[in-house]
Amino acid sequence: MKALFLLFAMLFVAAPSSVYEFKLKNIDGQDFSLAQYRGKKVLVVNTASKCGFTPQYKELQQLADMYKDKLVVVGFPANNFGQQEPGTATEIKTFCSKNYGVTFPLSEKVSVKGDDICPLFKYLTEAPNPDFTGDIKWNFEKFLIDENGKLIHRFRSQTTPLDPKLTQYL
Repeated sequence: MKALFLLFAMLFVAAPSSVYEFKLKNIDGQDFSLAQYRGKKVLVVNTASKCGFTPQYKELQQLADMYKDKLVVVGFPANNFGQQEPGTATEIKTFCSKNYGVTFPLSEKVSVKGDDICPLFKYLTEAPNPDFTGDIKWNFEKFLIDENGKLIHRFRSQTTPLDPKLTQYL
């Protein structure tokens, strides 16, 4: 009877309706939620310090500065591709600040694919959007979230932060 109840409960657990429902930790290990950015667009980016796309940190910071009244950029360091984010939280934070002047929020290191995928990225890679769904292919993929916490666009790594394909939605 208990097993039947658990199965029934699992079938009716509501899927997350927005990114605001996820509990996260920042680079300093403190709890945070994307809900604090309600009313602004949020650009979620999986990042890495030793990648050919790493210089995008500079444009991400420029984007955050240019659109600070209506956009928040949040970086999610991940070591899923070519071991290109091997550092500790302190090393990542120092690298981003020293080399690219990053002041936008960074999360703790997460996994963005595989069995240990961060629940936020599982949601983002499966959420309907006009672009595409499925696994993240590499570092610096970008997910644009609207003011209500819904995914509205997704961009592969090659789309730079200041590309008009992205900025047209800001």
